[in-house]
Amino acid sequence: MFDYETLRLIWWVLLGVLLIGFAVMDGFDFGTAALLPFVAKTDMEKRIALTTIGPVWEGNQVWFILGGGTIFAAWPALYAASFSGFYLAMFLVLLPLILRPVALKFRSKMQSPLWRSTWDWIFFSSGIVPALVFGVAFGNLFLGVPYNFDNDLRFSSEITLFSLLSPFALLFGLVSLSMMVLHGASWLNLKTEGPVKTRCYALMPYAAVTYMVLFAAAGLWLATHTGYHITSVMDHNGPSNPFLKTVAVYEGGWFTNYANNPWMWIAPALAFGGAALSILLRARPLAAFVCTAFVPFGTIASAGLGLFPFLLPSSTNPSVSLTVWDASASKLTLGVMLVVTAVILPIVATYTAWAYRVMRGPVSAESITADSKSAY
Repeated sequence: MFDYETLRLIWWVLLGVLLIGFAVMDGFDFGTAALLPFVAKTDMEKRIALTTIGPVWEGNQVWFILGGGTIFAAWPALYAASFSGFYLAMFLVLLPLILRPVALKFRSKMQSPLWRSTWDWIFFSSGIVPALVFGVAFGNLFLGVPYNFDNDLRFSSEITLFSLLSPFALLFGLVSLSMMVLHGASWLNLKTEGPVKTRCYALMPYAAVTYMVLFAAAGLWLATHTGYHITSVMDHNGPSNPFLKTVAVYEGGWFTNYANNPWMWIAPALAFGGAALSILLRARPLAAFVCTAFVPFGTIASAGLGLFPFLLPSSTNPSVSLTVWDASASKLTLGVMLVVTAVILPIVATYTAWAYRVMRGPVSAESITADSKSAY
């Protein structure tokens, strides 16, 4: 079995994989919802857009549940601190996620234009709000979150919903939203025909350029911001206790990892490259969709590599910031979970691949009209 340090690293990587999996798989759901009023004008066009994600959104959301479960089991201190401190933000995410399936199912229950329009706007909000809030959360990690622990490791914080909405964090929220809009446009370009596909094809260059500009602006602003750095010697196999280190804060600190490890620049290069190539390859929808999948991959990897080893920096007392080395579960727990994950994760990935293969091909008005039992 691996030593404690290696297990902690493995679970940090796995957490990143699950977050990327969620952003890639559920990201185009959010993007489709955010684009619905703009690329689907008639009721049939909206039904086409909804049908592209209707059969897959539940499976895509498994990655979100797995990510939350991983934080709960592998990083209990992070789970306790983040879910307590970000409570209202979490609720703001969960509410539209709860309303999304309701909107998908209920809009078809009545023919009334007002009824359907209402649920369409609710569905639209289920794409905009989570995409924005997830980005804002990442932005606040770089700012540092106002929390502390007392000598008995009891958590306290001064986090409010409005304190999270700083201009810096909102820029990260816009990066997240533009990333998912691009991915959603690429998905609809792949999975639809007719006017919806034409509009998404035309929209993709604007979405890609917007994302690249916002991502670059976020990086430049981050370079002038203060970052965190561990100044004491840490025992990577030691106990999970955030008091066993000292942390310094200095300007440009979040780029230290990139300066020391130039290979990390591959991550932002993948994000920029995926966005740029999606413009050139949008006439080949599957290739363009693969390119836009690299955008959330590169974006989240860029943030994770910059933050490492920090998981939840504290602006109140930087030295109690939670890191990979002092916020994990026990060695036994991480080892048992790794064995279970080695069995479960390939099954989830295999089933997902099989499901998408079965449901491959574009959605057309004819296919919906021919199906008298169509849910959308």
